[in-house]
Amino acid sequence: MWKSISLMVFALGACAAEPERKPVIVTEAARKLHAESLVIDGHNDLPWELRRKDSGVSFRDIDLLRPQKNLHTDIPRLRTGGIGAQFWSAYVPADTGKKGVALKTTLEQIDAIHRMVARYPDTFEMASGTADIERIRKSGKIASLIGIEGGHSIEGSIGALRSLYRLGVRYMTLTHSESLDWADSATDDPKCGGLSPFGEEIVREMNALGMLVDLSHVSPDCMKKALKVTKAPVIFSHSSARGIADHPRNVPDDVLKLVKANGGVVMVNFYSGFVVPEGARAMQKMFQVGRELKKKFPDDEAKYLEAMRAWQKENPFPSGTVHTVVDHIDHIVKVAGIDHVGLGSDFDGIMKVPTQLEDVSTYPVITQAMLDRGYKPEEIRKLLGENLMRAFREAEKVAGKR
Repeated sequence: MWKSISLMVFALGACAAEPERKPVIVTEAARKLHAESLVIDGHNDLPWELRRKDSGVSFRDIDLLRPQKNLHTDIPRLRTGGIGAQFWSAYVPADTGKKGVALKTTLEQIDAIHRMVARYPDTFEMASGTADIERIRKSGKIASLIGIEGGHSIEGSIGALRSLYRLGVRYMTLTHSESLDWADSATDDPKCGGLSPFGEEIVREMNALGMLVDLSHVSPDCMKKALKVTKAPVIFSHSSARGIADHPRNVPDDVLKLVKANGGVVMVNFYSGFVVPEGARAMQKMFQVGRELKKKFPDDEAKYLEAMRAWQKENPFPSGTVHTVVDHIDHIVKVAGIDHVGLGSDFDGIMKVPTQLEDVSTYPVITQAMLDRGYKPEEIRKLLGENLMRAFREAEKVAGKR
């Protein structure tokens, strides 16, 4: 639901800005460090934007080799940003589950990702694990992996989960914006006290497959129960720190401490509505408003989008800056440690981005901002990708064990 309105409301106005902090100036030292690092982004929603904007994801309407002003992502900017590996989201709206088409639509999105990679073989190559990521990165291509954003995609079937793994899915977010019978969402009323016995079975099966358990979007109770069940490190593919911005989508400090014990990684989201404190307050009701408008306009996408845009205009907030995002990194490091933080931009799935983090070309700005705050090169390399690789390797070691 949220992804379908993302860039249509991309440039909405802001209220009073946060205290001004100087722009980050990227130095040659930062560029060198960035280029030498394995940069991994945990979540990019380009496949859904392609579905909306490019009929049949044909690449007739959109050529990713050319600059795409209405997207956050294209190949030239990916190269500038130094991305070595990208988890592409096979997102489908939560209401597809109610319509009985979630699995079908997810399969279409997975197919779109495979076709995108095949369409640009000089840029992308599918990766199935950490060895592939390292090999593909050394070849100069971008290792491409698939994440499912919401357990509604499997329609309650563990067999479907196994089949999706065989198609290349390497993480699944347990919920999206709505609670399931077996897992509770952070932005909906609870249904099962966090995670049901079937939800626990799903987590165990993901461990056995070597599929990363993604706890973005889930309730704190679901986070805690999943962390008790899992035998492998978890990830939050695109979440931020609730101690900085109080939105239900963000990770509370008590859970950050559990993530440290688990060996997991919180990959920081860039959406202004989740990282800017004023934005988090303004967006508290975002998902509920979207659900209500979907009920009001179930078959009229244009009216739904118009109503959602109107609500956004009535709830403005500042964009923030790269400094805001690094504040979240700092907080996670303070609570959980440098080994448990990464990057999960949510590009092409979000409507407003911080200044200096406008698109996929801007990751070097984060490298410089961390140098400016006194982080050591080896610590920055952990954030950029090494932490995710460590957690993923541990999940691969657990695979096959039941």
